[in-house]
Amino acid sequence: MKPVKYNRSPALALMAAILGTTLVTPAFATEQALQRREGRDVKQDTRQDSRQEKVDCRAENQKSNAACRQDKRENKSEGRQQARDIKY
Repeated sequence: MKPVKYNRSPALALMAAILGTTLVTPAFATEQALQRREGRDVKQDTRQDSRQEKVDCRAENQKSNAACRQDKRENKSEGRQQARDIKY
């Protein structure tokens, strides 16, 4: 029986590719997680600010309830856009 010769170059290439992906992926995942967290924080802060803004608007009686509600919607929409800008 002749010894079986293995072609090692495809196996080495596969191992190198796997190793390369595992080294890059955690750094990207960590950065992506930080971006998502920052985006979430911005949206939560925006929600709280919008609620308070609406309460203040209604307390001042300068605008109708519908106008205050629209201001709140616009404020929340801006916050969502800021979160998108952070994440993407």
